[in-house]
Amino acid sequence: MTSDKAGPYGSQSSRRASVVVIGGGQSGLSAGYHLKRRGFVSALDEDAAYADRTFVVLDGEPAPGGAWRHRWESLRMATVNGIFDLPGFPKPPIEPQEPSRTAVPRYFADFEQRMELPILRPVRVTTVRRADADPDGELVVESDHGSWLTRVVVNATGTWTNPVLPHYPGQETFTGRQLHTHDYVRAEDFTGLRVAVVGGGISALQQLEEISRVATTFWYTRREPFFRDGGFNPEVEGREIIAKVLADVEAGSPTGSVVSYTGLAWTPYALAARERGALERHPMFTSIEPDGVREADGSFTAVDAILWATGFKAALAHLTPLVLRNDQGGIRMAGTQVAGEPRVHLVGFGPSQSTVGSNRAGRSAAVAIARYLGGQRSTHRAGADDAPASAQAS
Repeated sequence: MTSDKAGPYGSQSSRRASVVVIGGGQSGLSAGYHLKRRGFVSALDEDAAYADRTFVVLDGEPAPGGAWRHRWESLRMATVNGIFDLPGFPKPPIEPQEPSRTAVPRYFADFEQRMELPILRPVRVTTVRRADADPDGELVVESDHGSWLTRVVVNATGTWTNPVLPHYPGQETFTGRQLHTHDYVRAEDFTGLRVAVVGGGISALQQLEEISRVATTFWYTRREPFFRDGGFNPEVEGREIIAKVLADVEAGSPTGSVVSYTGLAWTPYALAARERGALERHPMFTSIEPDGVREADGSFTAVDAILWATGFKAALAHLTPLVLRNDQGGIRMAGTQVAGEPRVHLVGFGPSQSTVGSNRAGRSAAVAIARYLGGQRSTHRAGADDAPASAQAS
């Protein structure tokens, strides 16, 4: 329910919420769940103007599921890296061969319904800026459905909307098909073709293995891929990896890809690709020509398509007016909080990009926000429609 008669989004004028969560994937849902557990109430309720602490989740997708709604058709639950349960809501049994693009969104939708989170969608946030020069003042969240004034922003936009697409000389002259993992649907689209697969990450391996069943493939990476021997123990290797990423974000250093920290595992699809001869890695080509690529040794390889499985980066363009990045291009963090800007939390970022990390980050952000708003009670200038926040136990 809303207090505005103009529909579910309210009017185009500014509305208020103590906390605005941007993004409705796993990180955003976790943050919403933990905010609600700490006494925050829906900013969409008719009596929200009288509540001390309110929140709303703005999601750019038309339905639940986040980026999982867009995964390629052949990605099954048996082959994903693991979906950690949403907080307080264990996953039901899921058929291993069900596509992740249907199973995960259904699970997310059930969670949203059970937890009754205040989610507006589709709402695309375009800009977040400071309302004034007051370091304890409000932030303005602008969207294609009006703006929100808020004390705190929890950014949970993930990476799916920000694919990394390298540029190589002659790329615009290529007469074949070029696409990114973001646009990949099914291997059968490449049947009988000669396909260059570029990238050394998990998605690149999965797609390379699939396409190699129906096409001639050529695998290109900038660096020699590192395959980790043995299994992966989350309690040992997992903690070590998180510690490395955490050290980077706390230092304000740009973080690398997931694989740059973890290495590659000999998964069933990686083993299948090796047996099929598809894991014959080529150094990156130097240029692209109309009918193929120019190899590092100067030879020419004809290809009909190039799949750029080159990963994604955090989708943070809407935060640009806040100038959060340093001269290195990184964002220095203290937990989920941006160092130097306590009103902004990044969840599903850096060490919390995994599904289990997203859950923990959502809880950490909610705890920190409750403390922050409690501590600001005496200094925040309250107005008639902006009640002061009261201290909340964490």
